Amino acid sequence: MPTTTAAQRRAADAAAYDAYLARCPARQLLDRIGDKWTSLVVNALADGPLRYSDLRRRLAGVSEKMLTQTLRALERDGLLARTVTAAVPARVDYTLTALGRDLLPLVQQIKAWAEDHMPQVLAARTAYDDGGPVRH
Repeated sequence: MPTTTAAQRRAADAAAYDAYLARCPARQLLDRIGDKWTSLVVNALADGPLRYSDLRRRLAGVSEKMLTQTLRALERDGLLARTVTAAVPARVDYTLTALGRDLLPLVQQIKAWAEDHMPQVLAARTAYDDGGPVRH
């Protein structure tokens, strides 16, 4: 069995997470991060913990099923923590983990960019749909 140097192991590890490669697990993470509900949940938790019902009210249009799936996936990926407090009924709070807080500035910027550039995107869509040139 050939031995490898530390530099070779680091290079192999880096290659293992090249999202341009078809089998790279980072693609799954990019898919998760790129999901609209993930982005909105992470943004909604920016100011601290929220209960399920608070998140549901905050995220207009999300179904119970989709919110539950998103929260479970984010918990599985280590981006949020779920805390159950014994009470009647049980209280469940969701909060960002350190990993989720690390992601937060990125999704905040994407959300801000989308909100700021929506007029230009709408104009481009209209021009495209009308068959005219899209002006940049």
